[in-house]
Amino acid sequence: MAKLIMVRHGESEWNKRNRFTGWVDIPLSMKGVDEALAAGKKISNEPIDVIFTSTLIRGQMTAMLAMLHHYSKKVPRIVHPEDTKLGEWGKVYNDDIDEVTIPVIAAWQLNERMYGELQGLDKQETRKKFGDEQVKVWRRSFRTAPPQGESLAMTAERTIPYFEEKVVGALKEGKNVFISAHGNSLRSIVMDLENLSEEEVLQLEIATGDPLTYTYEDGKWKKQ
Repeated sequence: MAKLIMVRHGESEWNKRNRFTGWVDIPLSMKGVDEALAAGKKISNEPIDVIFTSTLIRGQMTAMLAMLHHYSKKVPRIVHPEDTKLGEWGKVYNDDIDEVTIPVIAAWQLNERMYGELQGLDKQETRKKFGDEQVKVWRRSFRTAPPQGESLAMTAERTIPYFEEKVVGALKEGKNVFISAHGNSLRSIVMDLENLSEEEVLQLEIATGDPLTYTYEDGKWKKQ
């Protein structure tokens, strides 16, 4: 029985300042750092063999900070593609590397929903300009995207195939997986795991820094 742990990143500086963030690469706030550390304490005794994270710094910061409390004392090690300079020059020549590190795979497919022309805008000012109802549709509907951005349905079109290939692939090998990602990318994954309808997923809220844990056995998921 393999285990899947998922954590939404802690508060970012733009979360704190009430701005649409999307794919803008903004770090955690001090509150976000505390949330990541608190999440790490909650999963500190859970076995973890591989970590998946988004390519955005707030997702990666959350993963790294959370692992500071892990019982294994293993160091997270970002695995870069072999066809990049980091992949080539960052090669490890120690056969025992898996004894002291946990591989971390960063994937853009796990990034937050891309908010298009809303990115960088103050949320309250955007409501004043476009109206509360329009902004609510952009933020909460399943199939309507903000201008030049992604809907939740479009986000799912990239997260789910990656999840099924890479993450489920690791679970099938008996590996315990930790994912550090974002509200909407994780919502799309949970929708798939729990067979939620389009209406049900709109009511799903994933709290920052609060781990979600599932077991995976014989192709079946069980939420813990």
